[in-house]
Amino acid sequence: MKRISLLLFSVFFIATGAFAQVNTTKKKVQQGHTDQNKFRQMKDVLATPNTDRTASGAPGHTYSQQKVDYVMDIRLDEDSNRIYGDEKITYHNNSKDHLEYLWVQLDQNMRADDSKTPLTQSTRVAEFITPDNFQSSYMNQGKGFGFKIEKVEHNGQNLSHLINRTMMRINLPKALAPGESFDFRIKWNYLINDINKDGGRSGLESFPDGNNNYTIAQFFPRLAVYDNVEGWQNMQFWGRSEFALEFGDYDVKLTVPADHIVEATGELQNERTVLTKEQQRRFDKARKSFKDPVIIVTQKEAEKTEKGRSKKTKTWHFKAERVRDFAFATSRKYIWDAMAVNINGKTVMATSLYPKEGNPLWEEHSTRAVANTLIEYSKLTFDYPYSKAVSVHSERQGMEYPMICFNFGRPNPDGTYSDRTKKGMIGVIIHEVGHNFFPMIVNSDERQWTWMDEGLNSFVEILASLKYDPELFAINPAKNITRYMGGDQSNISPIMSQGDYVKQFGPNAYSKPAAGLYMLRKTIMGEELFDHAFRTYSKRWMFKHPTPADFFRSMEDASAMDLDWFWRGWFYTTDVTDIGIKDVKQLYLTDKPSQRIAGIMKNNPQAKAYFERMGELVYITDKKEDSNPKVMSKHVKNMKEVPQFIYQVEFEKPGGLVMPLIVQLNYADGTTEKQTFPAQIWMSNDTSATRVFASSKEIKSFTVDPDFETADVDTSNNSWPKKEDSKFNKFKNNVKG
Repeated sequence: MKRISLLLFSVFFIATGAFAQVNTTKKKVQQGHTDQNKFRQMKDVLATPNTDRTASGAPGHTYSQQKVDYVMDIRLDEDSNRIYGDEKITYHNNSKDHLEYLWVQLDQNMRADDSKTPLTQSTRVAEFITPDNFQSSYMNQGKGFGFKIEKVEHNGQNLSHLINRTMMRINLPKALAPGESFDFRIKWNYLINDINKDGGRSGLESFPDGNNNYTIAQFFPRLAVYDNVEGWQNMQFWGRSEFALEFGDYDVKLTVPADHIVEATGELQNERTVLTKEQQRRFDKARKSFKDPVIIVTQKEAEKTEKGRSKKTKTWHFKAERVRDFAFATSRKYIWDAMAVNINGKTVMATSLYPKEGNPLWEEHSTRAVANTLIEYSKLTFDYPYSKAVSVHSERQGMEYPMICFNFGRPNPDGTYSDRTKKGMIGVIIHEVGHNFFPMIVNSDERQWTWMDEGLNSFVEILASLKYDPELFAINPAKNITRYMGGDQSNISPIMSQGDYVKQFGPNAYSKPAAGLYMLRKTIMGEELFDHAFRTYSKRWMFKHPTPADFFRSMEDASAMDLDWFWRGWFYTTDVTDIGIKDVKQLYLTDKPSQRIAGIMKNNPQAKAYFERMGELVYITDKKEDSNPKVMSKHVKNMKEVPQFIYQVEFEKPGGLVMPLIVQLNYADGTTEKQTFPAQIWMSNDTSATRVFASSKEIKSFTVDPDFETADVDTSNNSWPKKEDSKFNKFKNNVKG
């Protein structure tokens, strides 16, 4: 082996024309560098594994999380549009730490008169504005929003507390030891905002007939998360980045006008008290209807009810276990329908509430879309564990809570609607119901990492939407994200950025993570490996608090694929994909050695002996006149197809991202063949890769990424020969237009 190596070294030396010589000049010391290879491991950016969160991405044997239980009496005053609440909170300290205080979230204070949120926003004088908004915007005239805290008590005694904007610190009488619990009471009220006039994630929608549609959330003081990653997650709520919450049990009584229909998180405890016998009969029928929704309150009945206004009240009683939040909807305008959904032998109810203004669109699609979502999401994650999922219609909302969500999508006043309206309505329902899985169950920190719920959910939404209507929801996420990724770099943030300061929030938190996961499943990992890994992550972190590292590690752990290059590039940078063809050389088989090889054998006896020991050789030349395709069949028995067409293709990668190299061979006979090389083809050279393609058929052209699978932002270099009028250049112009 040593002798052969020396011989090869000698051949190399001669072939390259190198000669040994003594270098008497002083060497210049070169500067070193750190490892910047795109395939380096992510140990420098991921948290160190421990017994709480393991290197595999699974919860460790010492993992723990807090539990918070709520018992609430809530009253809606329809005349003043004010909510009054009285809640008892029991906080269970399951951590290993002694806690000196608790932090409570007061999200409604984001729109309080003294809120700092408006002061964080640049303003310009508008050309037109309503008088109310003029007063609140330019004359410092408040609207009276925000929590009015009436009492904070423990065992009947005032409990020391301090309010810092959207956070309230509860000062404990003594440190809460591990394993102990602490209960206290908060009594409060607040004025409900009009969603269409004042904005907000919950509130009321007012109708010309004098009625309101109340879709209520973030309506009660809620405990912040305490864990081993952030300690207290008590970042202020500025209005964009959503919520970090603990799981617990809820016992809630909602007192509303007697002619209202109510839905909420949890199981209705007093159905016979609040529903008529006819409504109960219809709902019992819906529990057995797995094909079509059953109308529980008809449009005719809702139209009759909305013409009155009861002065009496009813109390609806709901209980929920192991949920991270609570929300409800109430109005006398509601049409109500429901159907049963079979989730691996368990019956779950899909339900919709909507005013007549939502029909006929909502009656046709809402509950069916809910059912489709539960089925499709359960396939890719885990069986939906709750008893129901509710979709409530509100003109301009799209928000999610455990078991219930509020969704837009309203037809024209005459009941007609476009495909765009239909697509938007079905899409938002699938998206918001899908949030039951991320983050209502796989409970990530939305305040810190928006993409962990919005991005993952948007990805599964794509697959669920395609199941509901393949034509309406036909989409290529990788292709669609290129306009954003190829845009102005000064206006783009890495996905791994805290949500409040992210630029272009929608593409960053929703579209780009979804497109990345779509590429992982379709192009990089394949469906079988991806689906198993994604399901593994989802099941590991059901009813727990995962971090990005837990997701990245679980996906690799369950698939045996090193994806650090993908996470680092797609999530931690704003680099782009740009892979193209730099050069193509056509080569030919021959029995004649090249002039260079002939010269080596003539002038170097050792090299000549080496070649002679190899036996009779087949040579490759770039001279067509020396071609002899029969030379190969002379040496190989039973060779049916001699590869007389040989092409050496040099690929370039101007873009910063590494991606699989997908090449389509377009043959002269009109057939095509697609070959995929893993991203690791760029492992040793980040800018260039060369491949040889041998064929018995002539190749007329090569195309890189023909189906737009890798989010390539510049396709002008994706074809050979380069054609100015090709579809790739047209796409490029569209992307950059």
